[in-house]
Amino acid sequence: MQYREIVAVTGLGGLFQLMASKQDGAIVRSLEDKSTKFVSSRVHNFTPLESIEVFTIGENVNLAEVFKAMDEKSAEFPLIDGKADNNAIKAYFKNVYPEFDEERVYVSDMKKMVKWFGILKANDLLKFEEILADGEEAIVEAEAEGAPAPAKKKKAAEPAAEEGAEEKPKKPRAKKAAAEEGAEEKAPKKAKAKKEDAPAAEGEEPKKVAKPRKKKTEE
Repeated sequence: MQYREIVAVTGLGGLFQLMASKQDGAIVRSLEDKSTKFVSSRVHNFTPLESIEVFTIGENVNLAEVFKAMDEKSAEFPLIDGKADNNAIKAYFKNVYPEFDEERVYVSDMKKMVKWFGILKANDLLKFEEILADGEEAIVEAEAEGAPAPAKKKKAAEPAAEEGAEEKPKKPRAKKAAAEEGAEEKAPKKAKAKKEDAPAAEGEEPKKVAKPRKKKTEE
């Protein structure tokens, strides 16, 4: 069992190991009571822990970074009880990870992280060298396969993408203008040609009428 296999399931407490994926759900095993069951994707959502990020006053950090700080400072600040009051929970995280964005990280999220940390620790899954190395490998593999870049890179690229989107319509507009100008130039020429043809047609009619008159005079 590895950290990358661990998922959180909405509507179900605790953490689970993803055993097998199905078309309409997944088979998971609880890390607490070791029970195995099928969970429908129509009712629940599955979130891999390795994909979870935490809001900070700077850039977002992966959840594993927070767990690492909690582990490194466990001697000075022992893991708090997840059922402690809100102020005690906040004080604990200010000590172990002061970069938290208090406006966007709710106490309920902090309590969840405390519980998850305890479960992972009990299952000996907090091997941070492996966890962080796996995360870097996943990014490298995604870039090599041409997969979408991580969210942070996407945000950095958004302004450029928007500028490109604004510039694209300019090309078709130029083509339309050129087409319209060409149409205007061609139209007058066709009109002139028609006008020139008209007098010639009028001139032909008297000739045709004059021929039978000559015949009558000859008779």
